Amino acid sequence: MKKYAFQSFALALLMAMACPLFGQPAASAPAGAVKQLGSIRKIDGVDLSLATDEGPELQVKIRPDTRLLRLAPGQTDLKGATLIQLTDLQVGDRVLVRGKLADDGISVSAAAVIVMKQQDIEHMKQEELLDWQKRGVGGVVKTVDAKPGKGSITLSVGGKTMEVSTTPSTTFKRYAPDSVKWEDATGARLEDMHPGDQLRAKGDKNDDGTQLVAEEIVAGTFRNIAGRVIAIDAAQNTLTVQDLATKKPVSVKITADSQMKKLPLQLAQGLAMRMKGTAPPAASSGTPAEGARPRGGDLNQLLARLPSASLGDLQKGEAVMIVSTQGSADRPPVAVTLLGGVEPILTASPTGTGAETFLTPWSLASAPAGDQ
Repeated sequence: MKKYAFQSFALALLMAMACPLFGQPAASAPAGAVKQLGSIRKIDGVDLSLATDEGPELQVKIRPDTRLLRLAPGQTDLKGATLIQLTDLQVGDRVLVRGKLADDGISVSAAAVIVMKQQDIEHMKQEELLDWQKRGVGGVVKTVDAKPGKGSITLSVGGKTMEVSTTPSTTFKRYAPDSVKWEDATGARLEDMHPGDQLRAKGDKNDDGTQLVAEEIVAGTFRNIAGRVIAIDAAQNTLTVQDLATKKPVSVKITADSQMKKLPLQLAQGLAMRMKGTAPPAASSGTPAEGARPRGGDLNQLLARLPSASLGDLQKGEAVMIVSTQGSADRPPVAVTLLGGVEPILTASPTGTGAETFLTPWSLASAPAGDQ
């Protein structure tokens, strides 16, 4: 089962609630007492098979006196939790189990089970995705003013500049060097944001879209690659590109999490003209290039709505633009986003420079709500 950002929050909340619910803190808990987080894999009568977050499977026995509590999204304590029955549990539900570990070391007699229903998780996921799509922006960090409690970040968004201000309640996260999975991101501070970072922020914008007060910020150091495909290895899921900036070949790994899109020609032409500072031609009503003149951060949403592509849709010699992880000597960079159909854009910028001002890792628009 995939993990989402709000799940991490919810499970952390469950753990925080565990002590007031279960009484004694862990240090003075009875011998053999355990608390385990995981997902229900199987239900057989009063027995649950729990796929724990730590790895091993755990057998959970529900006793007649076991307390089953359903925690709804948005609840901050257990006062509003609902008592449920064993028949309300389903495979896929996320649970926190507290009980006594049996002598076999793989089963627990449950004293209490706190449940977050799978349908509640999916509903919350969709709400979070919509909120990021509606109130989120993505771009490249230009400058950082790290004043305590009221700093700001100047962001290049779609060729324009946006001022992202922070408050004492703004939360920061930073992606791991080789991952764009939300659960791999770690807590950060404003001073951990650097010029050149790819950054996404969510919050309230002013009327003209030049300023945003950030509630959440996630950033990472990513690599921008623009060039032509010189080799495709479908068996290894790799793509080799002649990088226009370095004049060297770069092999990039394509994974299930990589987002691949292809621009319609008219949209690519419009973006190319935008890079050159000229107005794109008017699109006829109802054509795919209707959004060829996106405003500010709207481009990320436009790209996200394009149909997905695959490695098989690319051809040798095709112009592509890629945002990837940094990679290392023993690990190739992994594509976060790959955009095909960019011939007009690379013609407008023969070295590939400037493209990063609008090609940000738009998959990060959904990453704060989950790895897709």
